[in-house]
Amino acid sequence: MPGARIAALGHYQPARVLTNDDLARMVDTSDAWIRRRTGIATRRIADDESVVDMAAAAAGKALADSGLEPQDIGMITVATCSAIDRCPSTAAQVAARLGIPSAVAFDLNNGCAGFCTALATVSHSLRAGAARHALVIGVEKMSDVTDWTDRASCILLGDGAGAAVVSASDAGADADGIGPVVWGSDPSRSSAVRLVDDWQPRFSQDGQTVFRWATTELAPLALEACARAGIEPSDLSAVVTHQANLRIIESLVQQLGLPENVVVARDVVNSGNTSAASIPLALSKMVEGLEVPSGGRVLLFSFGGGLSWAGQVVTCP
Repeated sequence: MPGARIAALGHYQPARVLTNDDLARMVDTSDAWIRRRTGIATRRIADDESVVDMAAAAAGKALADSGLEPQDIGMITVATCSAIDRCPSTAAQVAARLGIPSAVAFDLNNGCAGFCTALATVSHSLRAGAARHALVIGVEKMSDVTDWTDRASCILLGDGAGAAVVSASDAGADADGIGPVVWGSDPSRSSAVRLVDDWQPRFSQDGQTVFRWATTELAPLALEACARAGIEPSDLSAVVTHQANLRIIESLVQQLGLPENVVVARDVVNSGNTSAASIPLALSKMVEGLEVPSGGRVLLFSFGGGLSWAGQVVTCP
């Protein structure tokens, strides 16, 4: 049976670094307070770059690394909740930037769970024969939807993009390069993470609700993703969860009982919460830095607005 695999990765972050000390000059907070509660030290902020600029930069790197030509791409999906343009989609604009001639292109908004949701959607499409190669992009300009007077939320958010080239694979050893997805939502907590749409959309979060959910419900779902892929947590080379809060990541690692050789993404420390971009951004950095071996199994798991979640085990390119 045909499968799908990640063939290449790419990422982009703006040059401007916003430190905790910078934020302390804007709102009533401090470096120690932010680090203690979130683990975040810095985040990147886009000044001139748009969502499309960042998405195209990350996707261009992934495409170049894959060895494919623009005309080889038959599908593009962009996971984002912060894109300003509703039509044309960010995906269609990325296709134009990269010279991709006739791919189906669409955006997907599932908040912070967007990239893993998009990855599963594309994987299913490729397995069904809808295309041979696709681009899956997670991108956010959260600074556009940040209330810089709210110290509870402005300390969390950053901008950036990550992208993956996903290719169909023939039956065989690499057919399961993207494992079965575990996804769902809890409508009773749908307002826990949201964009408040008044005169200008603003990010809003019930941090305690999200923290309690993540530290109690996330580990069983992560274990289910491993089980569906036919592996144990000890078989993993790395774990990349949504980079929301270092305390949540540390809690998950402890609950999973991971051995010391499993690399855990902690990109949140230097990038902050980049919503749908956080998983591909962190994964691309790990692969580029040779922290994860080619062929290594990596657990991806995301959660956020909705309250939604999605995750799967993938094989590193």
